[in-house]
Amino acid sequence: MYTSDTRASLLKDLRCHFTDEDDYSAAEYILHRMNLRNTPLLDAMVKSSGEDTVFTLRGRQKRVADDVLEASELILDAPDREALVPRPQRAVFLVTGGAGTGKSAVGLQLRADLEAAGRTVKYASGSRAFNAAIKENVGYTETEFRERFAYFSNFVTPPEPPLDVLICDEAHRLRDRTTHWRLPAEKRGTKPQVDELIEASRLTVFFLDGAQTVRPYEVGTAELIEDAARRHGAVFRHYRLVEQYRCGGSDAYIRWVRALLGVSSQEPHAWVPDGLMHIEVVDTPDEMEHIVRTEFEAGATARMVAGYCWPWSKPDKDKNLENDVRIGDWHRPWNASSESFCANGEPPSRKWPVHVAGIGQIGCVYTAQGLEWDWCGVIMGDDMVWRTDRWVFQRGKQRKDPHAGVMRVARAGSLDPKVRTSTLEDDAFARCVRHAYHVLLTRASRATVLYSTDEETRHHLRELVGETDVQGLRPSQESIPPELRITRHAGGARGRRARRARNKARRKNEMMLF
Repeated sequence: MYTSDTRASLLKDLRCHFTDEDDYSAAEYILHRMNLRNTPLLDAMVKSSGEDTVFTLRGRQKRVADDVLEASELILDAPDREALVPRPQRAVFLVTGGAGTGKSAVGLQLRADLEAAGRTVKYASGSRAFNAAIKENVGYTETEFRERFAYFSNFVTPPEPPLDVLICDEAHRLRDRTTHWRLPAEKRGTKPQVDELIEASRLTVFFLDGAQTVRPYEVGTAELIEDAARRHGAVFRHYRLVEQYRCGGSDAYIRWVRALLGVSSQEPHAWVPDGLMHIEVVDTPDEMEHIVRTEFEAGATARMVAGYCWPWSKPDKDKNLENDVRIGDWHRPWNASSESFCANGEPPSRKWPVHVAGIGQIGCVYTAQGLEWDWCGVIMGDDMVWRTDRWVFQRGKQRKDPHAGVMRVARAGSLDPKVRTSTLEDDAFARCVRHAYHVLLTRASRATVLYSTDEETRHHLRELVGETDVQGLRPSQESIPPELRITRHAGGARGRRARRARNKARRKNEMMLF
């Protein structure tokens, strides 16, 4: 143990154990030995080939999982025999926690454990991007995926008999009703969506982060779920996860982001590098893209995302993408809104977060929510700008360019059609914008590269962030020792037989001594 008055001793010991000739970051060796970096969620699912998960649940995470498993034994009928009189009892578990506290890890581990115990269980989410990423990378067939995963909108008609367990991730994205203009009348809900989910199973587990509601119609709150549980006479338990495992496990970074955006009551303050997360502010989008692409080409996962401050054009008849995100001479397209690959190999939106060709497009909160990358370039638009001592929130306006035949920015600000509407009150508008940037700024597991289109905002961010690299803590791929780099796995062949063959080969390899 070292204290502030024995700093000289710490430096002496570090010099003794780490030589100047080492080309790699000594900090990475230390962090690895301290076991502070978790395997990213999607990497863990891919590594497990979908048969089980490789999450090591800790502290409160393990307590939540153990309590749900215990409740399943007390409330549910034995899976190996049909009950003459099924038990009528229902239970609702609510797990709240901020981004990166391990909610999805607990949920996916529970799904694997309950399925292994013979329970009928489904994992539901409000995020198309999250579901598509798992389907694309883990290697499920369409049938296998539908057996295990679902969307909140799939339970207008409850399954008969009810599922044993329904796990609802990202419950902050719950809607008041299951309805959409594309849905036929018989698939539109007539009751609160939360009621449909509770009625679909005997034991329902909700995972919720109140700071990630980004659209006005997202109504998921702890109070909403607790009230619904009482209406159904269900046993209700509420757990809170607080330990941080995303963003390199940096609690300091999460607190800094929340203070910066005004999501918490803490005042914005200077960033103090902690070795777990890295932040840098750049002056141009070109500089941001260069950094992100360099790390991506070196083997890191990386994406660029932005606030919804530019029009979003559909691909043209030849499936070419329009360069909607325009900042000076720098023009890039949003991720494709199509359901298939576009003219130059750009992936559809559901695959954008994980497909190798997604690096050239810009994502937004709706395609990034629920996922993470090593490096994330974040563009803050004019929907949220710093003026003297406070944030100012602006609604934008678009116009049609008569020459290009597409929409362009007429007045800088939010162009999200569901958020910028004049019927949304100013406080609710500001909350949606704050929460959107909170999501975008917590997508990185190693480093965030931050750029604002507004000069005064960039100056404010640079004052708070300070120096770009302190004591060799910038986690570039070239500075990470090769043995500590995460090996990325492709989805591979689909189906149970293919996964069993891969698992058999992996176990055989692990048993070999030489």
